[in-house]
Amino acid sequence: MGAVLSLTNGLGMVNAALLTLGRRIGAGMVAAMVIIILLQVFFRYVLGNALAWPEEASRFLMLWMTGLMAPTAFRRGGFVSIEMLTRLLPTAASAILSLLLLGLSLVVLISGLKIGWAEVTGFGGRFATDSLHYPTSLDFSTMEKMPKSWMMLSMVVGLGMLISVCIELILRSLATLTGRAENLIEIPFTVMGGAE
Repeated sequence: MGAVLSLTNGLGMVNAALLTLGRRIGAGMVAAMVIIILLQVFFRYVLGNALAWPEEASRFLMLWMTGLMAPTAFRRGGFVSIEMLTRLLPTAASAILSLLLLGLSLVVLISGLKIGWAEVTGFGGRFATDSLHYPTSLDFSTMEKMPKSWMMLSMVVGLGMLISVCIELILRSLATLTGRAENLIEIPFTVMGGAE
């Protein structure tokens, strides 16, 4: 069981580092979205000349922000859940139920990752955005439309991080079932009954 605890704590440290980076990048994306939306409001209502790209840029940033920040909410137990049954059950039965639900979540997340990857590499990923461009040279003299696959990649990254968190939570539940929960590194700001 010592190897499982080491693996769990190691994965927990990796997840904590990745999720911290994801939260910081996601917060930057929220700030950029606010600036872009305010810029669009100014151009539309003050100057009377709306820009073509802010809505698509905001949507791009929102998808990436969600993909980068949702794993933190999952790890900390911040998703909406009904805990009435798990609170009524004895500790061992509650841990088993949590483990089963996490296993089901893992299956769904892996299925979603396959779908997301198919979207990035498949037919839908071959199209370009309508109004977002990126420079193809260092002097910004040539621009190309941004591929929609870059937007869809947020789903793959987010689901990959969610899978890593789900595996950590499954290992944590196993440690709880075997009475080794006190040897686990604490997840800060945890609010869910089965994640500690």
